[in-house]
Parts: sequence; structure tokens; C-alpha cells
Amino acid sequence: MTAPAINEEDAEFINSTVNSLYKVISTVPGSHHALMYLKSAYQNDPFRIALELFLVFFAIRYMFSAKYTPHDNTVKLTEKEIDDLVEEWQPEPLVPPLSKYDKFNMNKTPVIMGVQSAKPKVEGYSKPLMNLATTNYLNLLAADRIREKAIATLRGYGVGSCGPPGFYGTIDVHMDLERDISQFLGTEQAIIYAQGFSTISSVIPAFSKRGDILVCDDGVCFAIQKGIQISRSIIRWFKHNDMQDLERVLEEIRLDDLTHNKRLTRRFIVSEGLSENMGDIAPLDKLVALKKRFKYRLVLDESQSFGVLGSRGAGLTDYFGISATEVDMIVGSMANALCSSGGFCAGSEEIVDHQRLSGLAYCFSASIPAMLAVASSEAIQIIKNNPQDLQELAERVKAFRQVLHHKSLEGLIELFSAEVENPAPFFHVRVKPDFLQSHLDDDETSVSREDEEYLLQDVVDECAQYGVLVTRAKYVVDQERNCPRPSIKISVTIGLTRKENEKAAGIVKNAIIKIFGKWRR
Repeated sequence: MTAPAINEEDAEFINSTVNSLYKVISTVPGSHHALMYLKSAYQNDPFRIALELFLVFFAIRYMFSAKYTPHDNTVKLTEKEIDDLVEEWQPEPLVPPLSKYDKFNMNKTPVIMGVQSAKPKVEGYSKPLMNLATTNYLNLLAADRIREKAIATLRGYGVGSCGPPGFYGTIDVHMDLERDISQFLGTEQAIIYAQGFSTISSVIPAFSKRGDILVCDDGVCFAIQKGIQISRSIIRWFKHNDMQDLERVLEEIRLDDLTHNKRLTRRFIVSEGLSENMGDIAPLDKLVALKKRFKYRLVLDESQSFGVLGSRGAGLTDYFGISATEVDMIVGSMANALCSSGGFCAGSEEIVDHQRLSGLAYCFSASIPAMLAVASSEAIQIIKNNPQDLQELAERVKAFRQVLHHKSLEGLIELFSAEVENPAPFFHVRVKPDFLQSHLDDDETSVSREDEEYLLQDVVDECAQYGVLVTRAKYVVDQERNCPRPSIKISVTIGLTRKENEKAAGIVKNAIIKIFGKWRR
């Protein structure tokens, strides 16, 4: 189909109009240069001139369009209507009302009266209780040497530095503690943080960013979970302490890289030396072998194992006889075995120096008080000079476990970790699933978590009546990735005598038998 031809009159009209328009434009100063620019631009790049004309017309339309005024549709209220609304308004509570379970947890929280110790006074009980609810494994809370040093430091340095370490918060005792930790572990350097929880949750995002890969044990504690979440990295999980599953995950990542020709990124394996939730020890020798084979860096959290595992108490590397330099980052808390506060990360010089500018909890938190830094240094010296305490602790733990392995408890509880020879100074006591299933109500398909907590709390109360302080393990249930089942966490200490340790184990055993025996009868 051909376009209709233009007649002579229409052609003359178009030509006259264009000529008239050209004459009008020519009268404008500088129009000659503009027309020359349009002609040359159209000949050389017609798309460009079309885009520029579009932008010009868009700018003109935007300038002459109606202006938008925010809240121009706001309803106008009279003074009376405003007063009525104010009278009707009821403020919401700052916190939601406590549930029955929340009140239960608050009422059952023990309050220690006076000094924390192996046998503290607890509100509501006339006699001191044998404390199995503290990480005072080596009874360093009773060390006069640490107390005297801390008091002297308090008088000389004051309470706190009131400044972050990178500015004016670092003093000589902080640098001494970093040196003591690195020498104790056998690493090049160490860096200290003001809080144990924020240490690992700051170290991980300092090195692993968006697009990097973290291969993590799926049983890690809550602090590690937060660090992983903050990093925004690609996360792959492997079964808790299962090296075959870890190897499977690493091999899948390698094959995926080859298939899709992915760029090389930073990659880390993250694990706990001694699991906070399970009480078992990671196979460090196999972790190191896999990280070398697949060329990953290893981040090892030793918050629970530092100070108690190994012949020197230097943690998992000491326990397995592996050089600490084989682990890229050893992270730990000084609030557990050292009975102080804060955390640390030990590794190479490059690892430590990077954190002084990129560790968020280091750069934006006030440094640890000087007296606590000195207390940590003294605690390390005591551990180094008294290796027999570590052997004594291991024997106490073994004796306690043996009592709870009695046949009378076989159908009631299970221990985590259950190995009698496990040197971990704590373990979890959980209700056996078969016991729960055999005590279901008629309308139940399973026992609720809250009912399980109530049962364990009855055991805790029974132990306290006979002179033993134990506690249920606490979890942030709605935020944990794989929240462990409810448990009683028992921490053994050499602050009690052997006879008291055996007595405490017998009390816990008898309390379990008594409470479980009458539950839901």
C-alpha cells in the first residue's frame, strides 16, 4: 500500500511555513550555530539528537507541570475533633504484657546474695549452695592473686578508659594482655575486644563480605549465628561435627565453581572448638586437613575450650597437638574459664592488624577496663603455672558423668556429650524423647517445649532444696537457627572438694529420679 501523494498546494504551504519558521529562528542571536549543530548532529548521530530533543521537551513539560505538595490531601479537623481524638487515644505499653512462661522464667531466676563463688548464698535459701551453674571451672574467682592485682590496677588506672582502643582507649595493660594471649596460644599476635559475645560476631563480618562464602557447622552458638548473619555472605551449612558432610559441601562448591566459571572469592570454614550447645569437641585435625585441601581459611571459636582443654589449657590446638598457626583465626571469650570479661582473636600479624580498622566491636566500643585486662593476664599465668588443675578438673568431670550414667537414669535422660572420657567441663542433661512420648496426655501428639522446661525446672528446684545450684540452659528460641532442646547445663568446678563433687552428682541424680517418677502421674 503506497502513501497518498501530496498535492501542490499542500507542498507550497509546508515550504512557506518552514521558511517563515526559519526566518523567525534566524532572528534569534546565536541561532545560526544552533542550527548548524543540529544539522551536523543529525547527520553524524541521529539517535543522539532524538534523545536530546526528548530531554528538552521533558524538561519543559516538567517545569510547567503542576507542583506536588506533600500532604495536600490532609483532612482538616476542627478544634473539637482534635480534642475528642486526644481524649480517646490510649498509649500502647512500652513492652508487651508478660506471658505465663515469661513470668515463670523471671520468678525462677536465682539471685546470688554477695560474692560470686563456688558456694554462694542464694536468695531464698539459708545455706550456701554448691555452684554448678557457673563457668568458674578452675575456681579462679577465689584466687587472691587476681583480686589483689585487680584492686591495685583499679587504684592506679581507674574504672575504665571511656574511649575505643583505636583512639585513646589502649594502655599498656591491654598490650600486655594481647602479648600474653598470643604467647599462650602460640600465634604471632592477638587482639582483645571489650565483650565476649561481640567478638566472634565482629570478627566474621570483618573478613567475610557480600559474595564471599562461609561454610558453617549447623550447631554453632548464637553469637556465631549473629556474626554470620551480619556478614551477608553466602552461607552453606554442614552437619554438626560431621567431617564427611563438610567434605561433601566443599566438593559441591568446587564443582559448582568449575561448572559456572565463578570468580574466586574469600572462603571460610567456621566451627566451635567445644560446642556450647552440645558439649562435644570438634575434630580439629580433620578440619585443618580439609581447609588445606580445598584452600579455605578456618575460623575456630574457642570460647568454651580456651583455658580448660589440652595439657596446658591452651584450647583445641593444644588438645590435638596442632600448631596454632595452622588455624587462621582463633577466637575466644575471657568471660568463661578466665572468669574475667571481653574476648580475643589470635592469628597472624595481618589478621590482627586488619581488625584494628575493620573490627566494628573494636573500633566503636570502649576498651576493656584495665583491672579486667590485668585479671585475664593473671588468670593465664595461673593456668600456665598450675597444669595439675586441668587434670583435676578432667577427673571431676569424669566422676560426675559416671554418676549420671547409672542404670536408673537410662530411660529418663541423655547427656550431651555422653562420652565419659570427654574432658569438657560442662554437659547438658536433656529428657529422653522416649520418656516424653510415654507420658503424653490424651489430646497430645507431643510434649510442648514449655512443659519440658517446667519439668526440668522442677529438677532444678529439687536440687536447690538439697544444696546444689544448677540452671536450665537459656536460648533465644525465636531467633536460633536450630534451637537445641531444653536442657539442664551442669558446669563442674574444682572449687568444690572431691567429696562435695560426688555429693552434688548424687543429689542431681536423685532429683531426676524423684521428679521424673511423679511427673504426670
